[in-house]
Amino acid sequence: MSQEYRQHSFKRPPGATEILLVRHGESRAASEDNPFPLVDGQGDPELHPNGWEQARRVGERLKSEPIDAVYVTNLRRTHETAEPLCKHLNINPIVEPDLREVHLGEWEGGLLRMKAAQEDPIYHQMRIQQRWDVIPGAEGWDAVNKRVSAGLARIKAAHPDQLVVAVVHGGIVAHILAHASGARAFAFQGADNGSISHIVLMDDQIIVRRFNDVSHLLGTLHDGSGGMT
Repeated sequence: MSQEYRQHSFKRPPGATEILLVRHGESRAASEDNPFPLVDGQGDPELHPNGWEQARRVGERLKSEPIDAVYVTNLRRTHETAEPLCKHLNINPIVEPDLREVHLGEWEGGLLRMKAAQEDPIYHQMRIQQRWDVIPGAEGWDAVNKRVSAGLARIKAAHPDQLVVAVVHGGIVAHILAHASGARAFAFQGADNGSISHIVLMDDQIIVRRFNDVSHLLGTLHDGSGGMT
């Protein structure tokens, strides 16, 4: 009888690091009379009540996974989203500031949402060209890529053969997956709040395993929940 060769499920390669990229829960609404406070020049809103529910569901979804660490950025919506999961795991989150959201220049503080709703021509140009730096003062692809790559490299160096969670931002999830796959810059824009994407860092390669898993979020998603910031 000849030898049979079956297909096998994916197995993390030796020395690789798996990262579950969680987009933070829904942040509070923006308005002209109540702009977001700024941290290092970037909008820093708290979670909307719906975002807290999404955070709770993320914690329930992931609490039984063999997670070795949870990373957040310097922006509060990631800390608040990570809180339920960290309580389940009895660990403290680690801040990785280089995974913070794309800097929006003159459109920080919630202004991007307003410009999008107003169908501002610059917003449309940004979408067509797939470049954040169409916005005055915003970060370009190379600047984002340099810091995000550095942040991922530090996580990989600290966690070989481990699974970690990184609670990050929609623009960063999109950047990482576009960079990994060679897709257009905005191909993965629109990850839902509280969604889970999955990557594996191996040598100089990023393997994409999953994008925008929302099976734990039914009932919390609505029009705009996959918005760009």
